[in-house]
Amino acid sequence: MGEIIKEFFLDFVGEELCVFLCSMLPIIELRGSIPMAFAFGLPWWQAYLISVVGNLLPVPFILLLINVVIKWMASSNVGFFIKIASFLLKKVEKNRERIEKYSFWGLCLFVAIPLPATGAWTGSLVAAVIGMKPWRAFLSALLGVMLAGVVVTLIVYGGIGFLAWLI
Repeated sequence: MGEIIKEFFLDFVGEELCVFLCSMLPIIELRGSIPMAFAFGLPWWQAYLISVVGNLLPVPFILLLINVVIKWMASSNVGFFIKIASFLLKKVEKNRERIEKYSFWGLCLFVAIPLPATGAWTGSLVAAVIGMKPWRAFLSALLGVMLAGVVVTLIVYGGIGFLAWLI
């Protein structure tokens, strides 16, 4: 089954669009899409550009709509939605202090750290819930995503590329 899905995406969708879609996914973001691009044999600059643009695409929607969605989910009668809203609010509270302390640069650095649960999705969620101005939060996330992209691209194309050259 996995082989069928792989063939569909690679043959029908194409490598570049696979990288783009992967970079839009929460948790994976460009931390997963740049290694994917490397595995596909895409040049580093293309991997970087596609991944940064794809990673940033959900950010404005998160910044502008997440509070409405969380309020709706929390007030619904569906237990699953209430649990998701509670999970998201706990995630915000866990990261609130780090981002509030340094505001713009705190969000930027939080997004730039190339670790799971510290990307544009989580950073935008926290920024929206703590009331950061959307344009300011977007600019901060933009810088953070660009920095994370540089770090991951250097690690993947520099480090792994160098190791592959040695072997």
